[in-house]
Amino acid sequence: MRALVWHGKEKVSVDTVPDPTIVDPTDAIVQITSTAICGSDLHLYDGYQPTMERGDILGHEPMGVVVEVGSQVTKLKKGDRVVVPFVIACGQCFFCKKGLFAACDTSNPNKEMAAKVMGQSPAGLFGFSHLLGGFAGGQAEYLRVPFADVGPIKIESDLPDEKVLFLSDIFPTGYMAAENAEIEPGDTVAVWGCGPVAQMAIQSAWMLGAGRVIAIDRVPERLMLAQTAGRAETIDFSKVDVYDALMELTHGRGPDRCIDAVGAEAHAGGAADAILDKVKAAAFLATDRVHVLREAIMCCRKAGTISIPGVYIGFADKIPVGPMMNKGLTIKTGQTHVQRFTAPLLEKIEAGAIDPSFIITHTVPLEEAPQMYKTFRDKEDGCIKVVLKP
Repeated sequence: MRALVWHGKEKVSVDTVPDPTIVDPTDAIVQITSTAICGSDLHLYDGYQPTMERGDILGHEPMGVVVEVGSQVTKLKKGDRVVVPFVIACGQCFFCKKGLFAACDTSNPNKEMAAKVMGQSPAGLFGFSHLLGGFAGGQAEYLRVPFADVGPIKIESDLPDEKVLFLSDIFPTGYMAAENAEIEPGDTVAVWGCGPVAQMAIQSAWMLGAGRVIAIDRVPERLMLAQTAGRAETIDFSKVDVYDALMELTHGRGPDRCIDAVGAEAHAGGAADAILDKVKAAAFLATDRVHVLREAIMCCRKAGTISIPGVYIGFADKIPVGPMMNKGLTIKTGQTHVQRFTAPLLEKIEAGAIDPSFIITHTVPLEEAPQMYKTFRDKEDGCIKVVLKP
């Protein structure tokens, strides 16, 4: 089959690789009809994620048609159309039974390695590093799906791929980010970033009762999308100081809820802390650029909540713990418990409450994926979200 393969920092190509096969009786094989490039993929492309190996297949936002199932799979059959969550979960462990699928105790075969770095291992993920299982990803013609009775959600309507594809990751991720923000009716919600997850967080904030949403970015196309599709007020951080702008907009109190949808590769123009982050990352003195998290802590109102769906990799410094503690902030983070959200969010799509396809700017064949990684990373050609067609 053809698949998008990682060969090193900024080196990916579409190669011919062996087709996946059933390994465990709980597996299924899915022929991919649509898949997408995620902002998290850029951390791999840019070389920020350790334990990547040459030959790894990338991608964690796939959907397609079941072509084979293992002997113990009971909920899927050949021909079923499914969306596959990026989180791999067993459904039976302590965490899965609590609906905390991204904390699954079973699905990461390299959990001892992960525990040495993180204390305990999170779930395995498709198309990420070997720290999180080394599972082949979905930017390919076919995908092996472990625990097939737990992850995939069947699409039994004739909705096009583009409307349901993002149930694999960014729609549940944006929704959980808004849920973690503990939004109360009428709250002012500030969202850092206007990329795909941020756009879904903006939509979800309104669903959960926000009275006002303020989006922060510097890319004109993303800011415009937040205004038009997201009905958000916007701040261009390349033109104004974010703290000053938020204080003015909230009469000095600060936003009630803050969402960091940027993560480890934050940009901040000429801000001194961001420049220092970049230098330290280049010198391997730190792994993450955390300007947005620092800014959110300083901007959030007292006793407010900061939700972090943006992916962080390892270690950072100069995080203002004193302000965080003294202001009484609540911080909620985590990879998304996707399986908990797919069914209710599918209902919202089917009811017409949201059409997630509004974020798609580029739909291209899988063979064009290497160029689209660069286009997406560099925010060229108005690129916000790329869908690949194997």
